[in-house]
Amino acid sequence: MATVAPIFVPCAQGVEELLAAELTTITGTPAQAGRGGAWVDGDLVAAMRINLECRLGQRVLWPLTDGPYRGEQDLYELARRVPWADWITPEQTLRVDVSAQRSPLKSLNFAALRIKDAVCDTLREATGARPSVDTRRPDLAIALFVGPTHATLYADTSGEPLFKRGWREERTGGLKGEAPLKETLAAAMLAAAGWHGRAEDGPLLDPCCGAGTIAIEAAQLACGIAPGAARRFAFERLRPFAGHLGAWRELQRAA
Repeated sequence: MATVAPIFVPCAQGVEELLAAELTTITGTPAQAGRGGAWVDGDLVAAMRINLECRLGQRVLWPLTDGPYRGEQDLYELARRVPWADWITPEQTLRVDVSAQRSPLKSLNFAALRIKDAVCDTLREATGARPSVDTRRPDLAIALFVGPTHATLYADTSGEPLFKRGWREERTGGLKGEAPLKETLAAAMLAAAGWHGRAEDGPLLDPCCGAGTIAIEAAQLACGIAPGAARRFAFERLRPFAGHLGAWRELQRAA
């Protein structure tokens, strides 16, 4: 497994340039905006830091493998290249999510099934047992992106999407407490407005305040509260990160 890799952080359409600037600030490495997200080179600690501090991204995806494909069997063989036993044990769970853009595949569900088969076959050969599928809270969520001729596999290091900051569930006694505006989009509105919580930015007025999402994001930004400080992440259960959990605790303390 590469020690430094191009980490991909997807985001809402139109937020890519703002996200690239944010990732550059978080990692100290120039990030590149693309369609639907931004890339930045980083190691596993950088991936943890982005999960903790990123306000605009939806997830933090670690690249596993990529290559050309023509059908589902090619995707199966592509996924077989990954040493899945380095990521999870047979006692853990997985889920495969597929996103497509002008893909010739007839069924994205079948593509997900072939990736799952590859993971299970690889782990069974390595350990004698296979993991189970959990579509709600898997230990490892695998993201497959398929274009017209090229496919890429990522490990989702975030788990639940990053707009779930954690505080809303705590304040509502475990209820979902859904708001009409996702926290990541509220943060993007603040970034687009150039409001960073500095004295020179002036006071913030939200004339449409309903659930308070924009105001709460603004308050966290002004107070320097990391958006991921009150939640857990999938990487805490993934084997490549096990040796870095001490660094993770330091990041949490610093936040």
